[in-house]
Amino acid sequence: MKILLVEDDKNLAAAIVDYLELDGIICDHIDNGVAALNLLAANHYQVLVLDINLPKLSGYEVCKQLRQQGNKIPVIMLTAKGRLEEKLTGFEMGADDYLVKPFAMDELVARVKALSGRVSSQATRYRVAGLEIDINSHIVKRDGQVLKLSPLSFKLLSCLMKASPAPVERSCLMEQVWGDNIPELNSLKVHIHNLRKEIKDKGADALLHTIPALGYVIREPDEN
Repeated sequence: MKILLVEDDKNLAAAIVDYLELDGIICDHIDNGVAALNLLAANHYQVLVLDINLPKLSGYEVCKQLRQQGNKIPVIMLTAKGRLEEKLTGFEMGADDYLVKPFAMDELVARVKALSGRVSSQATRYRVAGLEIDINSHIVKRDGQVLKLSPLSFKLLSCLMKASPAPVERSCLMEQVWGDNIPELNSLKVHIHNLRKEIKDKGADALLHTIPALGYVIREPDEN
């Protein structure tokens, strides 16, 4: 099992990572919300353990953006306070579980295992019409033919395929793909153009579309 921990307290994070790995759980760690979205866009995790009070982007906002993109990864939120209002806000943003600090490590392990078991069959492969992507193996196919994508194009396609048929806002797409080093808007347009060429997307069978004043979407031709 592989999970992502987003926690800015380095001592607590190190303790959690060590304890989980003793139980055979691989745990990647990042300390801010923007970088978390970037990692989640490019990798498959079975559970997300997410602190609320994070630099750059709060845990609430991270969870909200994931759900808006259609990402159904189970989320355990961590907080130093157990106020009902905080819990309700977390659940409204899409959290699955809640843990108040300080907590017993055994309880965290139990909750992680319970949530991972609930979605053991969570998709790592996505398909829209003849376009397929496997997040784990980094394989992309169009009508059965394996395509060669640049690393950046693969990230863009991963974000769009996970959200499909819902659109992804430009700002959200740039945050997920570039993290803190967000380029100019024209740069995104160039990379989308390159992605279209790499996935052989043209004519009546085109799947990648621009939504004016919003962003981009991948959807079936008959959904246009």
